[in-house]
Amino acid sequence: MDPIQFMGGADEVLARLGFATLIGSALGLHRELHGKPAGLRIHALVGLGSSLITVTSVQLAFDGTQVDGGAVVRAIQGVITGIGFLGGGVILRDNLGKSVHGLTTAATIWIAAGLGIVCGAGQWLTGLMALGLTLAVLIFGGPIERLIHRYTHGIKPEGPPPEDKPAGP
Repeated sequence: MDPIQFMGGADEVLARLGFATLIGSALGLHRELHGKPAGLRIHALVGLGSSLITVTSVQLAFDGTQVDGGAVVRAIQGVITGIGFLGGGVILRDNLGKSVHGLTTAATIWIAAGLGIVCGAGQWLTGLMALGLTLAVLIFGGPIERLIHRYTHGIKPEGPPPEDKPAGP
């Protein structure tokens, strides 16, 4: 049996690569809509690339009867290590060196690689659950952080302005 047949055929391999690309695109679209430095294309390519490496490592580690799991894990470790360099490229420090920007985008690049690996391994349900949790953190995390920050620093959340009332009778 050849490696592609072992993985379920060309349609299965295409599904793994395609799903990884779509999941990466979903994360990238969120970053793109928020004007972040790494958007849809970068996240889609990170998902696709990590899936491709995972699929290829399984194919190369297949000896006709079984897969050398150690070889696949080493390839995955390489993806996770290497993706840190790409993520590091979106982390910026301001001119005064007092604040850092891009950490969330770097984390989404790292997550896109992880999701690509999961898709490359054919773990669809795990990939969908992780995508859902990641999007929940991206969508709701900022507002929750701001709310906690307001309360811990003694600032009440902003509400509607008080209405002007005419003076006395």
